[in-house]
Formats: sequence, structure tokens, C-alpha cells
Amino acid sequence: MEALSTLWQSTGLAHFTWGQVIMMLVGFGLLYLAIAKKFEPLLLLPIGFGALLTNIPLAGFTEAGGLLHYIYYAGIDTGIFPLLIFMGVGAMTDFGALIANPKMLLLGAAAQFGIFSTLFGAIALNAVPGIEFNLQDAAAIAIIGGADGPTAIFLASKLSPDLLGAIAVAAYSYMALVPIIQPPIMRALTTENERKTEMVQLRHVTKVEKVIFPLAVLLLTILFLPAATPLVGMFCFGNLMREAGVVERLNKTAQNELINIVTIFLGLGVGSKLSADKFLNAETLGILALGAVAFSIGTATGVLMAKLMNKLSKDPINPLIGAAGVSAVPMAARVANKLGTEANPHNFLLMHAMGPNVAGVLGSAVAAGVLLALVGS
Repeated sequence: MEALSTLWQSTGLAHFTWGQVIMMLVGFGLLYLAIAKKFEPLLLLPIGFGALLTNIPLAGFTEAGGLLHYIYYAGIDTGIFPLLIFMGVGAMTDFGALIANPKMLLLGAAAQFGIFSTLFGAIALNAVPGIEFNLQDAAAIAIIGGADGPTAIFLASKLSPDLLGAIAVAAYSYMALVPIIQPPIMRALTTENERKTEMVQLRHVTKVEKVIFPLAVLLLTILFLPAATPLVGMFCFGNLMREAGVVERLNKTAQNELINIVTIFLGLGVGSKLSADKFLNAETLGILALGAVAFSIGTATGVLMAKLMNKLSKDPINPLIGAAGVSAVPMAARVANKLGTEANPHNFLLMHAMGPNVAGVLGSAVAAGVLLALVGS
């Protein structure tokens, strides 16, 4: 009997808690979204699998000496992985549409309104029993509104590490749900005639302009918001490698091998924070709710700003492209293009929408820098 008892105690079945079972179901849910629905599979798949590994009793994946423990503290706690991701994203980003039409910066800025409005919403949630967010927690939660996973992870790792798992899952989940969440908001705030609006073809952008742009952005960030330079700096470095045309090997590595390797480790590291004791509480539900509100507000303010610009501009601006001001690149731009072609088959908005889309990437990084400067210790 004693041998049987010892054997039983050595199995996972004897040590599973209901919380671990629930979190493993969450992990399977993320895997389902990644594999069956193809929602952000590059990150939801490793995050979901990381959630499975971290909730296996006795395995010790997240304890000192465990693989996920070292992955998290080497790359996420230090902030290295999000910065390397930003370098890769910069290497894949073409700023031509934004340079050709700099007014699109206003749409990228307008879409960040969801971040700052949610900051106050997170503080207001303290009135709910079981929820207790301080100002740093609220700032980390608010950045979900930017729909930028690496930025959300970077800021959460600096301001509120205990909430990182919930914040990362919310950020990437809402990024994945862009084609579902945005269209109803965009249709509700625009008329059919507005959605049919055709825009003037963008001018040609020279190589010199594309090379100068990341250097100019970095200089402005250094001068006016140095707290944002980790994110903006790596983004600009990646983009300069792309546009300079003299380091093609490095550019391809940043776009492919490096960002792929880091993405695997980043996903597993985030999944390691989805343990039952940290995730199953009222605060997590509050974060998921606030993330939806933040993302919806960012979409709405981008569309409303585009409507205003359309009235004031001599060249027509389709209000749909305002929704691309959130930094879910290039998904938000594709959604704007899809709704535009539905209203008018001759309406091709993709390149126009990429302007506010890449402006949103910069906007979310700047917003993170502002929050870090205001509430960071």
C-alpha cells in the first residue's frame, strides 16, 4: 500500500488543483484560437503552450532552475525580448505611406486616446471589491489600448510585473480580434458615402527621405521624450537597416531568424505567467474588460479624427483609415481596406491606411514612454 501511495503521489493527477485545470483549459483555448482560427498564431501558440507547461504540477518549469523561469527573467523581466521584437518590426516596416502624407501622424496620435482614458478607468475599478490597482498597474493596463503586444509587455515588465500575464494575453487577444472588434465600430461612426470616399494617390517617396526619417524620429525622441528611446530607438534602428540598403544580411536576419527566435521565447515567457495563482482573480477580469474598452475607444477616436480631417482637408480622407491608427500592423490597415472595398469596389485604401497604422506603432511607443516617465519609479 505504501508503494502504491508513493507512486500515486509522484503523479500529476494527485497534485492538480482546480485552478491549474482551468488555466490549462485557457491554454488549450489559446491554442485553438491560434491553430483553428489563425488568430495571431505566432504568439498565441507559444503563449498557450507556455500556459500548459507552467500549470503542470511537480514539473517545476517556472521555479528556480526551470526553463521558463530563466526565459522569463533573461528576456522579459529585463525588457530585452520586447526591444528585439521592436527592432524586427522596424526592419519590416515601410514608412513610405506616412512620409508621403505626414498628416496621418494625427490619426496615429488620436488612436492613443484609448490608452489615457483607460488609465482613469483602471483607477475607477478600485471601487469594485477584490480589485486594487495602483497608478503603475493602471498605466500598464492602459497601454493595451495601443494594440501593441511588445509595448504592452515592455511597460508591464517595468511597472507591474505581477500583472504581465493578464496584460500580455489581453493585448495579443485584442490584436488577434481586430477583424471582429473594429468593423462594427467603424460602420457605426461612418455613413455609406463616407466609406465610399476615394483618396488621392500618394506621391513617390525617395530613398533619402526614408533613410532620414528614422534618424529624425530618434532625434526628436531623444530631445523631447528620452523615456521612450528604448522602444523607439530599436524600432528606428531596425528601420534604418531596412532603408539604408547596405546591410541586407542584417536586415533579413532582423526580419526573419532573430524575430522568429525571440518570438518563440517571448511567447513561452509570457505563458509562464499564466499560473492559476496569478491569473484567476477579479483583477484579471478587470484587465480583460478594460482592454476591450481601451481598444474600442482607440478605434473610435481614430475614426472621429479622420472624419474631422476630411472636413478640413482639401484632399478627401476616408474616415475608415482612422481605425488603423491603433498599432496592430498590418491587420488594422487590412480591415480598413476591406470595409472600403465593400462600400466601393474601386476603393483601395491599404497604402493610405498604412500611414496611420505605422504612426500608431510610434504613437504607442511614445505613449509608453510618457507613462513610464510619469509613473515609473
